[in-house]
Amino acid sequence: MARGHIFKLLQFTDDDPEHAEDIPKYAEDGWPQVEAFQARHDDLLIATYPKSGTTWLSEILDMIYHDGDVEKCRRDAIFNRVPFLEMNSRGHIPLSSPPAGIELLEKTPSPRLVKTHLPVQLLPASFQEKGCKVIYMARNAKDVVISYYYFYQMAKIHPDPGTLAEFLEAFMNGKVAYGSWYEHVRGWWEKRQEKQLLYLFYEDMKKDPQREVQKILQFLGKEVSEETVARILHHTSFQEMKKNPAANYETMPSSLMDHSLSPFMRKGISGDWKNHFTVAQNERFDRHYQQHMAGSDLCFQMEV
Repeated sequence: MARGHIFKLLQFTDDDPEHAEDIPKYAEDGWPQVEAFQARHDDLLIATYPKSGTTWLSEILDMIYHDGDVEKCRRDAIFNRVPFLEMNSRGHIPLSSPPAGIELLEKTPSPRLVKTHLPVQLLPASFQEKGCKVIYMARNAKDVVISYYYFYQMAKIHPDPGTLAEFLEAFMNGKVAYGSWYEHVRGWWEKRQEKQLLYLFYEDMKKDPQREVQKILQFLGKEVSEETVARILHHTSFQEMKKNPAANYETMPSSLMDHSLSPFMRKGISGDWKNHFTVAQNERFDRHYQQHMAGSDLCFQMEV
């Protein structure tokens, strides 16, 4: 999608549904500021399609940036420590809305960690102009759709997802926030040869987190002790993060996230889709997946 089409995209109607959901409603109001965002050369961008381990990766990186100091990583909620670039909930959720991502980033001292779910073609140009490093993490589509369904239920910024069957159809057709999963993961994959981009997989992180953290450290040019790595791995385990108020989003206003409907950190496993998909849904999804991933060398593990 050409950058020049962005404002047309923001003004879509029901008659022009093709890219209707590539930019969520909560990003529309502040889009001119996002597009014009001025990255700093030492910014590190954390990019993902939603529900692909974003918070996990963010916590790992904040721990790395603070040399494994757990207390420093409890200084604030993760959504303040790693601002969400395009988030601007004001006007959509009137009560207790947190500051927009741009506002937080302007106040954040360097080096900054920046979170985004934007597809690669909509990323503000300054990240490339300043030579910023980017870490992208992808997760298999079947687990993403299940996690996204529960997130739609609890995150009040999204409309009611309906039944799982209805949401599955919407997801397959790219009619969810941030659009097509296929286009998102493939778009970033095609940029993976760029020296400033590290492409990771959620399933690899689940299987061997120590190896993946070492990849991250090498990419960042950082050396830390084995003891520090062990502390990072322990602090960023699902069990530790789920009970950590600075990481589990429980401090987010209930007007934005209702944890009584579904916790933000729900299971953190690979293969949960098998507990939800019917045989027919799985077969249909597989056919759709093969069609949309044809010709790509991007491969996913559907379970670990």
